Amino acid sequence: MKIYLTDGTVTCFFTAVFDCFREKECVITSNPNIQLTFDSEIIRIESDGEKNLRVQRAINGYDKECADDVVTLLRSCDPLKEQIAFEYIKKLIQVKAPVKNRLNIPEVIEFNDIIYKVIGETHRLKGLLRFMESRSGALYAPYTPDNDITDLLTAHFAERLQSEKFVIHDLKRKIAGMYDGNEWFVGNAGETEVYLSEYERAFENLWKKYYNAVNIKERPHEKQMKGSMPVRYWKFLPEKK
Repeated sequence: MKIYLTDGTVTCFFTAVFDCFREKECVITSNPNIQLTFDSEIIRIESDGEKNLRVQRAINGYDKECADDVVTLLRSCDPLKEQIAFEYIKKLIQVKAPVKNRLNIPEVIEFNDIIYKVIGETHRLKGLLRFMESRSGALYAPYTPDNDITDLLTAHFAERLQSEKFVIHDLKRKIAGMYDGNEWFVGNAGETEVYLSEYERAFENLWKKYYNAVNIKERPHEKQMKGSMPVRYWKFLPEKK
């Protein structure tokens, strides 16, 4: 079996789709540690802009939202995301019509499930992401999302906080979205030590006091909180520290 190994970028994925589409059995992955079988043949893919565009034009000819949906799916942390996207594309081209609402097709169910998780996490973190004031006056928000969504959140908060400078730091992937009050971009960010302003602790303490004041100890709502705010996000919430 041929295994097409990509570098994890969107362009490289669509290049791999172009190269292996006519193969009867193949795997597309960005995982260099994929478990191999005895008959495995590793093919390393290099990004090709022309092949990328040809595939996107082809699939958008059947469903104008397909390329965007695939890009959303590729943000996922799912180790099988490239293969799931590939199987979905093959089904789309086989049917020659939009398939996203055909929930009797297993490939569509898997595809939609991953997209739902990516979009859902993005939506939750628009409300849960907490900013702290640094000594420089810029706002700083560390977090560890499951999926690669830093650019989506940076664009959202750049529109909402137009007069502020801020950094959204994905500690897991060591990248950060930065906004200087005019433009935003995402870049690499290694180990970063951030010094908070002298007012930040006071703000956190005030918030904790407010939280405790409105919280009714006799009526705990931990179960409801876990439903609205997954526990993996709590370490960045002042009231839950």
